[in-house]
Amino acid sequence: MQRSLPLLVLLLALWVTTRAQAQTKYLTKAGLVSFFSATPIEDIEARNQQVAAVLDFGTGQLAFSLPVKGFVFKRTLMQEHFNENYMESDKFPKATFAGRFVNFDAAALATAGPHNVQVEGDLTVHGVTRRVQVPASVELKSGQLLASATFPVAPADYNIEIPMLVRNSIAKVMTVRVVLSCPPAPGAVGAAPRPTN
Repeated sequence: MQRSLPLLVLLLALWVTTRAQAQTKYLTKAGLVSFFSATPIEDIEARNQQVAAVLDFGTGQLAFSLPVKGFVFKRTLMQEHFNENYMESDKFPKATFAGRFVNFDAAALATAGPHNVQVEGDLTVHGVTRRVQVPASVELKSGQLLASATFPVAPADYNIEIPMLVRNSIAKVMTVRVVLSCPPAPGAVGAAPRPTN
């Protein structure tokens, strides 16, 4: 009986580890990415609620992908120009990000309240990939992982050409906002470590 005790302890430890890993992944297919730019003629604003994202508390990695044609504008004509003249959405149908939390500490993030973090990774827009680092906020609340970030993006950095006719009327930098509310991934046995006070 005593010989089987170490094996039992090992199996129990493996089971606990497997459960903990299953609990660390959060995902959504309905995240939000929006952008805004104030211009002398008309403010430019669009929202995309077709963002697929996965955040892994076990590894500190995260990724998201969105269809460029998922951006919705107030004016249909502006939406057409965005897809045809600027983003060339048929040629470059998706925008993606793949990266990680910098100096990731899962235990600290499991405590109650929002936490300010840095996220670093590769942002691909219009077929161009650039390394970016942006501030973000993450929080475990009611079994969901909430994440948000606001950061600037310059269209010129991604070879997005602005037609000469409106070049001086459009801001050179857009403010991009990401808002994610991610439940545990299917197959997870519950939330990651519950927030503590």
